[in-house]
Amino acid sequence: MNKLDLDGRNAVVTGGASGLGFAIAARLITSGAKVVIWDLDAEAARAAEKQLGGSSLSVDVSDLSSVMGAVEKTLGIIPAIDVLINSAGISGPNARLWEYPVDDWKRIFAVNVEGTFYCCRAVAPLMRDRNYGRIINIASVAGKDGNPNASAYSASKAAVIALTKSLGKELADSAVRVNCVTPAAVRTPLFSQMTQAHIDYMLSKIPLGRLGEPQEVAALVVWLASEECSFSTGAVFDLSGGRSTY
Repeated sequence: MNKLDLDGRNAVVTGGASGLGFAIAARLITSGAKVVIWDLDAEAARAAEKQLGGSSLSVDVSDLSSVMGAVEKTLGIIPAIDVLINSAGISGPNARLWEYPVDDWKRIFAVNVEGTFYCCRAVAPLMRDRNYGRIINIASVAGKDGNPNASAYSASKAAVIALTKSLGKELADSAVRVNCVTPAAVRTPLFSQMTQAHIDYMLSKIPLGRLGEPQEVAALVVWLASEECSFSTGAVFDLSGGRSTY
């Protein structure tokens, strides 16, 4: 494993108790960063903290007051937030749009879109004041292609991509960089929310013929979190096994 230099850097990883967030938190720590995991599941967050050696907080990213409180608590643990990884997300059920449960649609947008917005809104001014920061949002190739029977998830991830582009431009006069990654199917606990037919559909679209691994996503994200990522902002980085066509 290549080791990027994140010595002395401090990071927050939302959704860091499992899946992509856990793999990213682990890679950040291996690269020298101090990490505070934010996760709705307090028990899972404590277990991840114990396993990885970082710190954790129970945070509901879909609630602005919870996010603002978490920022204050985090700054009592680490001196600053140099890196923000917005990895918290849900996929929701698989259904045709005209049959999609309205409550599930709203919950997906609350977590995936509003959660990313709230975290960026809370942390970006702190980074701007210090004239340094890296924000990496976890989107999905579904946000570019639009997966059938996953309109809410696809639309929410398209929103994350657009948010990234807008915020990247807004912070371009500073040393804060904002980028997102768009993985194809990666086997994580999110799969428990999907039908096997939908998983098979996603796999069929990947020319490499396999699912991605969380560690592969983490490797790219940690480079985006480093000082070496200095001339990229508002950009979208594919991890699609050849699926992406634009």
